[in-house]
Amino acid sequence: MNPLVGEVLDEVQSAWRFRWYAIGATTFLAIAGWLLVFALPDRYEAVASVFVDTRTPLKPVLQGLTVEQDVDAQLNFVRQSLLAGPELKRIARESGLLPPSGGDPRKLEELLAALSTQIDISAHSASGREEERHTAGTIYRIVYQGRNRASALRLVSIVLDTFVNETLGGKREGAENAQQFLEAQIRDYEKRLRTAEDRLADFKSRHIGLMPTEQGGYFAQLQKERDAVTELKTKRAEAESRRAALTRQLHGDVAVAAAAQPAAGGAAASDTLSRIDAAQVHLDELLLRFTDRHPDVIAARQTLEDLKKRRAAEIEGLRQGDAAAAAASRASSNPVYQSVQLALNQVDVDIADLDTELAQHESRASELRRYVDTAPQVEAEFAQLNRDYDVNKAEYTALLGNLQKARLGERADNAGSVRFEIVQPPTAGLRPVWPVRPLMLAEVLLAALGAGAAHAYALHFLRPVVTSASSIAQATGVPVIGIVSVAFPERARRAIRRDLLSISLAGSCLLAAFVVVVIVSLQGYRLSLTALRQLVSS
Repeated sequence: MNPLVGEVLDEVQSAWRFRWYAIGATTFLAIAGWLLVFALPDRYEAVASVFVDTRTPLKPVLQGLTVEQDVDAQLNFVRQSLLAGPELKRIARESGLLPPSGGDPRKLEELLAALSTQIDISAHSASGREEERHTAGTIYRIVYQGRNRASALRLVSIVLDTFVNETLGGKREGAENAQQFLEAQIRDYEKRLRTAEDRLADFKSRHIGLMPTEQGGYFAQLQKERDAVTELKTKRAEAESRRAALTRQLHGDVAVAAAAQPAAGGAAASDTLSRIDAAQVHLDELLLRFTDRHPDVIAARQTLEDLKKRRAAEIEGLRQGDAAAAAASRASSNPVYQSVQLALNQVDVDIADLDTELAQHESRASELRRYVDTAPQVEAEFAQLNRDYDVNKAEYTALLGNLQKARLGERADNAGSVRFEIVQPPTAGLRPVWPVRPLMLAEVLLAALGAGAAHAYALHFLRPVVTSASSIAQATGVPVIGIVSVAFPERARRAIRRDLLSISLAGSCLLAAFVVVVIVSLQGYRLSLTALRQLVSS
């Protein structure tokens, strides 16, 4: 035989002496453990589920038109607030887990701390994939285990109602607070805007003429006036040059040529040139009839000389620009002379217009130069006032837009922008979910058997005996030559059979008791503490 197996068998035989102690300990521990299991309070589990969907038909319609609120953040806030603080105390009182008032503050705090760990509010995606929670919606599951089924159902129902109402109420309250804040800010910025408008209007009235225009600021206007003066002077110089050229034409060859033209259509005229022609014809006729010394010839020749002198004086007057000479010399009726005279008159008009416009621009430039020290400061102050006004106006306009979005979002919430749908109303099983008594009863039996065996081995360890020749040889170190057998073997065998029968009967009773307690546990019977005391006392 294997020495190790022999040693184990020797230990078992030695501990077998205390078998009845082991059976007694096992029986006592099993009964005590089973009574304790039956005395454990039942826990009933109440469950409720709600589906939260933000993918309503209003959401795409209101995209960008309302102030969007994070519904998931609101739900998480409500979920955290339900498990702590005054909200949890209110739920506990309404569900009957706490007295209406009074009580030890420490016990009350401990009870609320335990209750916060017993209530579980979990969230998961309706599609089963967490990454699709925002698109597929979220299912919130509320679980609570309590000693009383009715109170557990009542607590889960209160938590569910509070969860839904507080979320919607929180959204409404948040929207109302946002609107009140925006309205207060709008009133404030409206006052600022009016103040900025009054300051700007007063500043404009005090600095008329120095305000920047659409053409630019002070220096831009001054430079523009200077450029205009320079340009007008250039144009006037060109006009003066053109007038000089036309004057030279009018008093020069054009006038002489116009004066030398015969009368239109060969008609008689009273101008000097016609009279010269007539005097020359008359002289020629007299010379045909008389000599050069004839008085008529001499008189006609003298008249012709006078007319020629007069003609020369008229031409000289034309060259000097004499209007009477022009009329007398018949030049003013010449089309070429007239066109040159018209061009000269137009140039004079243009020069007069340029002089007027030049004077205006020079006056404006001079006026602007007088403000060279004050205008930039006025312009800078005006720009600052405009900036303040623009900033206030932009903020005021933005606040008005946000207020409109907040009001539209509130109306959208009232119309159902977030949908709550009860997937599973508060329910609880008729049987408790804890403790699992059949399993615990079996565990108690196994533990009692182990404890009984350990008790027998401990007694053997305290009072050891030798049960075989090999153990004697091992203990003394002396080899065993022989052993004396039992004197009455038949009597010993009968004693062993009776012992085995007694032990089997005791084990059967223990097993039968285990079957009974399991059947009782399956029937849902639970000993209360009062019943347990009565049972122990009886």
